Amino acid sequence: MAGLWWPVRPAAGALRAWGPRGPHRGKTVQAPRRPLPRTPWTTRGPPPGAPLPRSWQDKRPVQEQIPGLEQVTYADKQHFVPWLARPRHPRWERGWHDPRHSPGLRYEAMPLYKERVCYVCHQRTKMLEGVRQALWLTKTKIMEGLPPKVLSIIDEPANQLENQDERVQNAISHARLWNTTELIPKRESYCPVLLEDLLHLCRTMASKYPSLSKRMLARDYKVAAIWERESSMLQVRGMNGILLNAINPLLPVASKDEILATENQILETFHPISPTIDLQEVNVYEERNDTGFREGYPYPHPHTLYFVESANIRPTRFRPEQLRAKMLMFAFGNALAKAKMLYGDDPKVLEHPVVVQSIGTEGRIFQFMVFQLNTTDLASSDGVKNLVWIDSDQYMYDYIRYLPGIRKKVVKFPPGIYGYRPDTFKKFLALYLHGAVQDSTQNKIL
Repeated sequence: MAGLWWPVRPAAGALRAWGPRGPHRGKTVQAPRRPLPRTPWTTRGPPPGAPLPRSWQDKRPVQEQIPGLEQVTYADKQHFVPWLARPRHPRWERGWHDPRHSPGLRYEAMPLYKERVCYVCHQRTKMLEGVRQALWLTKTKIMEGLPPKVLSIIDEPANQLENQDERVQNAISHARLWNTTELIPKRESYCPVLLEDLLHLCRTMASKYPSLSKRMLARDYKVAAIWERESSMLQVRGMNGILLNAINPLLPVASKDEILATENQILETFHPISPTIDLQEVNVYEERNDTGFREGYPYPHPHTLYFVESANIRPTRFRPEQLRAKMLMFAFGNALAKAKMLYGDDPKVLEHPVVVQSIGTEGRIFQFMVFQLNTTDLASSDGVKNLVWIDSDQYMYDYIRYLPGIRKKVVKFPPGIYGYRPDTFKKFLALYLHGAVQDSTQNKIL
C-alpha cells in the first residue's frame, strides 16, 4: 500500500501537513508563535472587573487541592532525585545586614512611594508614534523648517568659515578614516569624534563674535521636569545629550502675534493608543524641577542640546523619528525646568518665552530643532501652545568608501567622501551662532 497515507488530526495551534511527499508527510507542523499585538489589554492588563485568562489565574498546589496529601521531596536523600519534588528550605538569616545580599525595601515601604502613577521619559524611551506623540505630551505646535532668524544667519556670507567645505570634509575624514586602524570603524567610535570636530570648527568663530567665548559644554548632567497633562503626571528626567550653556538666554524666535495664533491650534490625537504607552510607569519618584546645575553657575541658560546616536547594534539604535521625539522631549524638559526656576511653579503664559535648540546625528544624517516654551499651563489642550521648528533628515554626505574601486588595474573610485552637501554644516553653524550674531549686532548699534 505504498503511497497511501492518513492525515493526523492536528492539535490546537498546529497546522496540518497535507501531501504524500515532503519532510512533513503525514505529520503535524506547529504554527510559528508570533508576539501579541500591542493593545491596551496586553500593555495595561484586563479592565477592572473582567475575568482573567486561565493562564493568568493563580494555580493552587496539588496538596492544597487534595486534602491530606503530603509532598515527597528529596530532602532526606541529600541529593537530587529527578522523580521527587524539590524541597523548599526556610530562608537563612545571616544575623547581620549585608548590603550585597539585601532584598531591599518593597515599593510600598519606600519614603518616596506615592499612590499616583507618574509616567517618566528617560534617555532610552522610544516613542511609538514619534514626534506626534511628543507634540501631544508637550502641548506643542510644529512648524516645518528652521525659523527665519536662523535662516538669515545661513544666508549671510560673513557668517561662514574660511575654506569651510574643505575643513568640514577634513573633519569627516578624521572621524571616519584617519582616527582608527579598523577597516570599517563602528558608530560608537566615529560619531562622538565627528561631533567634537564640528564643534571645534564652530568655536573658531570666537574671534569674530566674542560672545561665543562666554559659553560652556556640560556632559553627564541630569535634568528633571514634571508637569500635568490631562489628569496624568509626566516627568522628563535623567542624563541626555551634551548641553551648550550660555551667559545670556536666546531671544524668542516667534512674535507675540504668532504665539497668540496658536490658541486655535487643535492638537492631533491617536486614539485608541494612549499617549503614555511607551513611558515608564513609576510609583517611587520625587516631584521636583531641576536644571542640573547649582545656583550661581556662571552659564545658567541652556542654548543647544547635542544628541549622538552611536549604537552599533541596530535593535538598540534610535530611528530618525524616535530620535526627533527624544530631542523634543528633552529640549522641552530643559526649557520647562528653567522656566519654573525663573517664574515659579504656577501655570501661566510666559511673558519672556524660553528657547532651547537641539541637534541630533547618527554620523551622517542630522536633525535640527528649535523649541520655544510659551506656556507652563499644560494640563488642558486649550489656550496658548508651545512652538517647535524641525528640519529633519539632512544628509551631510551620502556615503564613505573605505577601499578603492579598482577595475582592470585602474582605480575608478578612490577612497573618501562621496556626495558631500555643504548646506548641512551651514545649518549646524547657524544654530551655534544663533544669539551671538544678534548680540554683536546690538553692540554695533549701541
